[in-house]
Amino acid sequence: MKLKNLIIIAVAMLALTGCKTVNENNLSYFRNLTAESGELPQGNNFGIKIVPDDELSIVVSSAVPEATAMFNQLQANVASKGDLLTQPSPRLQTYIVDRQGDIMMPVLGKLNVLGKTTSEIEDMIRTRVAATVKDPFVRVELIGFNINVMGEVKNPHRIHVGNQRFTLLDALSAAGDLTDYGERSNVLVIREENGKTTYHRLNLADSNIFSSPYFYMQQNDVVYVEPNQIRIDNSKYNQNNAYKLTVISTIVSAASVIASLVIALALK
Repeated sequence: MKLKNLIIIAVAMLALTGCKTVNENNLSYFRNLTAESGELPQGNNFGIKIVPDDELSIVVSSAVPEATAMFNQLQANVASKGDLLTQPSPRLQTYIVDRQGDIMMPVLGKLNVLGKTTSEIEDMIRTRVAATVKDPFVRVELIGFNINVMGEVKNPHRIHVGNQRFTLLDALSAAGDLTDYGERSNVLVIREENGKTTYHRLNLADSNIFSSPYFYMQQNDVVYVEPNQIRIDNSKYNQNNAYKLTVISTIVSAASVIASLVIALALK
């Protein structure tokens, strides 16, 4: 009886030790940060480059608003059913980048913005407006973009991003973080660049991801979190059990039919 109790205690201790090992090795982020404090590697490549179908808000102004009004194309808001008695305020029209990377602005005409950041577009427009207006101010903003987060996260879905500085960690947080079965050392980021589809694998256990060009999200990025080995093994185990259950169920059904036939023949 004592030997049986000792075996049970030993098995329980091994199970607890195994769980602790899994949590330490598989569930924590940035495991190479051993010091209490320090400086992380940083990248400055979060400037998003404009691609076709992006929507841009462009505002041109100066100390004399009348001098730059012609560079801004206004569009009146359509009143909703509940706002029929109020006067809708006008808003600046946004610009959709066409397949060639062009937008069409008042006075300035066609501008190619493909592959440029919003700061570069501001400089380009400011230079052209400055030919006729003193000290113009130009503000260019990207009206959001979308990314997809898939795999072993708690809420996989398509995310609309309203901020140009949006990181992989922001994306994972928006998706509810990884599940316990997510492979933290091998997160896949798929990206469209210059007409080609590229990919890169990031290790969340390594703080060097902060300097990776794939750490900052871009338009239409896909983040895929692979299942870890525990999830894969559980899946195989469940599939095998389901197969065995199906086979057993088929055998039992066949045996039941045969037994019914035997009984029917015996009664005759």
